[in-house]
Amino acid sequence: MAFLLRVELPDVPGSLGALATALGGAGADIEAIEIVEHRADGKAVDDVLLELPPSVMADALVTACHELDGVRVHWISRYNAGANLSMDLEAVEQFTSEPQHAVERLVEVVPATFRTDWAMALRRVDGEASVLFASPSAPKLVPEAAEWLSIRSSSRLEGVEAWSSTLLAGTHAKDRQGRGFVVVVGRHGGPEFLASELARLGHMTSLAGSVQA
Repeated sequence: MAFLLRVELPDVPGSLGALATALGGAGADIEAIEIVEHRADGKAVDDVLLELPPSVMADALVTACHELDGVRVHWISRYNAGANLSMDLEAVEQFTSEPQHAVERLVEVVPATFRTDWAMALRRVDGEASVLFASPSAPKLVPEAAEWLSIRSSSRLEGVEAWSSTLLAGTHAKDRQGRGFVVVVGRHGGPEFLASELARLGHMTSLAGSVQA
């Protein structure tokens, strides 16, 4: 069974090796590790994709991590079987290869790239928020969506009562015709969107807009 683990650890030589050893000792088979963020406080945040045999509970991984000095688990969740951690360049290739569908392709690749549950692109039409594109699991629009159209930089968004426990983030960009649009993403239950993720989302959305034919 595949799991995705987000963990904070000291950003010093040997920390990642100690983490891998601890996870292996708990029964995990590590498939991939991606560095999400290097922090000014001497910490790093990593995403670890791993497999667990049916006999091992996910709680055992959390316990193994917390036995290491300076290590804290942010979040652990099941991950789609056979999934791989997507790299930003692979995502960029997806939407730059089809300029006429760049924003649509961006919405398609964002959930896998940023480990969100859904994504949608919005634009103002006749004073109201209108969906340009949305991933299959994206919810229906709520009245709060009109407020999102006013954002001008990547940011965490206020929670929506109708989408209980969903953390939101959004960013603004313009296409080659100068038309503005907003991309909003959601995670059910976390983890919180990091500053580095917001920056990446902003850069990728701006790039998609710049190549949109």
